[in-house]
Amino acid sequence: MVHLKTPEQIEKMRVAGIITGEALLYAKEFIHEGVTTKEIDDKIRKYIEKCGAKPTFLGYGGFPGSACISINEEVIHGIPSHKRVLRNGDIVKIDVGATKNGYIGDSAATFAVGEISADAQRLIDVTRESFFEAVKAIEQAEIPRLGDVGHAVSSYAEARGFSVVRDFVGHGVGTELHEDPNVPNYGTAGRGGRIYEGQTIAIEPMINQGTHEVRVLKDGWTVVTADGKLSAHYEHTIALTKNGVILLTKVD
Repeated sequence: MVHLKTPEQIEKMRVAGIITGEALLYAKEFIHEGVTTKEIDDKIRKYIEKCGAKPTFLGYGGFPGSACISINEEVIHGIPSHKRVLRNGDIVKIDVGATKNGYIGDSAATFAVGEISADAQRLIDVTRESFFEAVKAIEQAEIPRLGDVGHAVSSYAEARGFSVVRDFVGHGVGTELHEDPNVPNYGTAGRGGRIYEGQTIAIEPMINQGTHEVRVLKDGWTVVTADGKLSAHYEHTIALTKNGVILLTKVD
């Protein structure tokens, strides 16, 4: 069941979203060669708690970190570790959630560690832009549907030689981290469930250099590309309002 939000509830989500976005930007300051993913995770947790919020991911389904931190071929759900050290040339995906007054913000981005290859930078750029293509599709549709989101992401990424992860998708967000509906990054324009005014969803393109196929490591969490090639991730929680789309987690 889709839970539509009132303007007052959307404002509460915006408060949580600002903390989420700020935590992500704060984490960016510590991305450099030699730092561990656990060190970054600790910084994120302290920042969120300093803001009077809770790290949404911590303990969610048993997840041990406050953020998912995934490197290179790791697509999503990377577990922070003292043993996982960032190296020059890596790309690192950080996915953050913050809960404030019962409402949740969820956001992710991919960052460069030092000097990265032109191909890696292009992957990051295309992933980010595919998100904004999805937002544009919602705003331009007379009756926006989930298929408009998925088609916008996949057509933009695939036209540029990349593939779209299909085993994991975006989702509704509100008082729960994962609410209805699922929001795939592939689909047919004009098809799928309608996106209503008052609806809040996380759109999160996960784009691979090679095959779209992925697998889960033995830790039960970390998702990696099946061919070992790079993957990038970009996400915001958005709300559809009478005035258009609001990016609830965007602060930069």
